[in-house]
Amino acid sequence: MRSAAATVVTVRFFASLREAVGRDSLDLAILDPCVSGLRKGLGDLLEEGALRAISARGVQVCVNHNIVRGDVRLRTGDEVAFMPPVTGG
Repeated sequence: MRSAAATVVTVRFFASLREAVGRDSLDLAILDPCVSGLRKGLGDLLEEGALRAISARGVQVCVNHNIVRGDVRLRTGDEVAFMPPVTGG
């Protein structure tokens, strides 16, 4: 039986999310190469408050500088960014 190879992606956190997570980026190896698999992998690394912050309503996920909706497949070398909602006034 052959074991699955991990997909290694760079994860970036911007603005208030960077502060909630306590870092601006990390490299993460995931066995389930999709955004939902990435979120599961982050669940093992981040504290509950940081997880709530990156899962909050309005947080956008970008893969290789493109905003994505829903679950997309990831490949080794991809950059996944979590960006807080844009506010203004």
